[in-house]
Amino acid sequence: MKKLFVLNTRNSSYIFAASASGHLLHLHYGRPVSFPGVLPDCPAAILDLTQDDEVCREAAVLFEKKEFAPGNGLVYAGEYPQLCLEDECLEVSFYGKGDIREPFAEIAYGNGSRTSDFLFESAEVMPEQEKLATMPQAAGSKDDVTQLRVVLRERYHSLKLVLLYSVFAECDTIVRSAVLINEGEEAVQIERLMSLQLDFDRTGLRFSHFTGAWAREMSRHDHICDSGLFVNRTMAGVSSNRANPFVMISDPDTTESSGECYGFHLLYSGNHYEALETGPYEKSRLVSGINPHGFSWELKPGERFESPEGTMTFCAEGFGGLSHHIHDFIRKHIVRGYWQEKERPVLINSWEANYFKFDEGKLLKLAKRAKEVGIELFVMDDGWFGKRTDDTSSLGDWEPDTKKLPGGIGRLAGKINALGMEFGIWVEPEMVNVDSDCYRKHPDWAVQIPGQEHSEGRNQRILDLTRAEVREYIIEAMTKVFSAGNVAYVKWDMNRIFSDAYSVALPPERQGEFYHRYVCGLYEIMGALVERFPKILFEGCASGGNRFDPGILCYMPQIWASDNTDAYCRAKIQQGYSFGYPPSVVGAHVSGCPNHQTLRNTPLATRFNVAAFGLLGYELNLCELPDKEIEEIKGQVLLYKQWREVVGTGDFYRLSEDGDGKVEYCWMITDKAKKRAIYGVITGVNPEAGRIYRKLRFRGLAEDTRYQVSSLSKPIDIKIFGGLVNMIAPIHIKKDSLVHNLVARYVKMTEAGESYITCGRNLNHCGLKLNQAYGGTGFNEQTRIERDFTSKLYFIEECERIF
Repeated sequence: MKKLFVLNTRNSSYIFAASASGHLLHLHYGRPVSFPGVLPDCPAAILDLTQDDEVCREAAVLFEKKEFAPGNGLVYAGEYPQLCLEDECLEVSFYGKGDIREPFAEIAYGNGSRTSDFLFESAEVMPEQEKLATMPQAAGSKDDVTQLRVVLRERYHSLKLVLLYSVFAECDTIVRSAVLINEGEEAVQIERLMSLQLDFDRTGLRFSHFTGAWAREMSRHDHICDSGLFVNRTMAGVSSNRANPFVMISDPDTTESSGECYGFHLLYSGNHYEALETGPYEKSRLVSGINPHGFSWELKPGERFESPEGTMTFCAEGFGGLSHHIHDFIRKHIVRGYWQEKERPVLINSWEANYFKFDEGKLLKLAKRAKEVGIELFVMDDGWFGKRTDDTSSLGDWEPDTKKLPGGIGRLAGKINALGMEFGIWVEPEMVNVDSDCYRKHPDWAVQIPGQEHSEGRNQRILDLTRAEVREYIIEAMTKVFSAGNVAYVKWDMNRIFSDAYSVALPPERQGEFYHRYVCGLYEIMGALVERFPKILFEGCASGGNRFDPGILCYMPQIWASDNTDAYCRAKIQQGYSFGYPPSVVGAHVSGCPNHQTLRNTPLATRFNVAAFGLLGYELNLCELPDKEIEEIKGQVLLYKQWREVVGTGDFYRLSEDGDGKVEYCWMITDKAKKRAIYGVITGVNPEAGRIYRKLRFRGLAEDTRYQVSSLSKPIDIKIFGGLVNMIAPIHIKKDSLVHNLVARYVKMTEAGESYITCGRNLNHCGLKLNQAYGGTGFNEQTRIERDFTSKLYFIEECERIF
């Protein structure tokens, strides 16, 4: 053996070695381990196994002992008769020398061969991160991150492969990427280059991924992989609601609060690929990176190709602890700039209130009503430009419709500001309608195959961001829009996936580069606009959560999680996101009822209680709500402002697991100081006769602190009891009659709030038993009401320290 590489985070160690043959052998990723001369708080160390006998003895326990290659296995080379690459845990792998599992890279050479043999050349701990030119990166100061740079050299071709390992020790996260450099005199064809590979010396691992579709994003699915290959990937052209680029691997018995697990993110907003393969020799391999299907890249002499960054996070304390590490990492090292640590404003979006049918007067009427309830930001959604009266025209023509906005964006924004609110706007810059001046002038700017019928999505086509002139047009058009008034917020939408992927600007042999070049072009556009408008709050949107990934979060500090605003559907969606994303990046709105996606009627309180576990907004016509609901919303906005710091920066706990047979969600967020916490119970189709008992489970509170746990009292509409009112009424009251409505109007009933004081130790270990729920045998103010799709919030606040 030659070199040993040790990467340490606060609660994990990652170890691999350069062997005598020049291959990188993966040895360990998991709980911390120690070596002589390497302090536990040392993020990266390179040890020489040929000179330090003590280190060599310690490391011996990590190496698999081999004397002979397995039967039917291929021997790498005659001088290493025991080395069968298919039976090794490797850092990177390639086809052609006996390892027939999922490869890290596939390269086609000028002679037609695809065999690669990259061997170790050098390594160094870098004084600072190596910057990627085309891909977004996790950001950190010298105090936050340490980088290990490992160089491999192809044995028979002039190619260099640079492996970058960035250690974010405090967030228990290691970030990997790869750079392939052509130092030869002939071009090669890259057919695959992953971002990370992780080989496990065991099988039977649980692979968790998150799938869905429009309006039902982020549904978690678990698979035990004890044979074969399991793949999570997309060919949508975006990171996709079909398969999010976040996956987890765990022991089969790992739970929310116990067991070993790993989380993997990809900082990429295009076609991605995550695969877990079980090999024939009791080993498993995970790879993550750009989807190789439909991808190729010509790498000419002197050029380099960068893979996106992939993140790895380990936790020995279950999925809850894993999420805490990931949430902290995203908040500190993915989200950046002006909005990184700022509280996000409560907003009103005009879409479900007005759709395309509005003018300046209608928007101002809605804004005034929003100001009355305490909302801070008004957002004008689709329909403000060109001849945009529906979704069939005008995308690409970013001039205000003067019939709707006689004074343009500037006058409307000024009037909104005069109300004491910020102004925001919706755009969809990556798209073009055939019925637009932009398309009529530049039909070749659209992604389409000349001479062939195009498959449409939402009556629109995608602009070809691989072209410099298109990128320049979008940057300048958006600069004009964002400068037209005091724009504080931008909702950047992208309402279709790719079809007929083709660029007339690329030669036929390079069409395999289209998808990746598009993503690179998007990042270039966003980088330029964020630099020009550093204080604008950008919210990403792609038919909801169709492009929800850490790559886009490097430019847009928050993302619209789903076009589905139904509170109960949203609870499932937000639970899914919570495994890999903090609430501080999840846009969540209160909308009207019946809900526009499901036609379900859900209590206003439940709609708020779900949205409050994200970035709160409202998307309904406030001008048409009764005064009672306006007053309720006013109280909601005030309450959220009092607690949004906890929601934005605290530790999120899932206290009921999706798929455990329950139809409810229990969430808790505790601030970092463990002084305040908010607890939510969201009920589905729940009531069952005789089920009157409930206990709340808690996690994460300071054990030696005394807390007050309380809920708010709420009025009860007597009409929910229907004909039961006749049990106590002196006269018979017909259900839904005039008398029934009059009684409901004047007879007030209340579900009293609950309040308890106890120490964190008792709450963490014993929980809290609540008042009896209504069970058909009586009701008073101390009786809880649990109906279909109801919910309740509990507020936990420090009373005193117990010493």
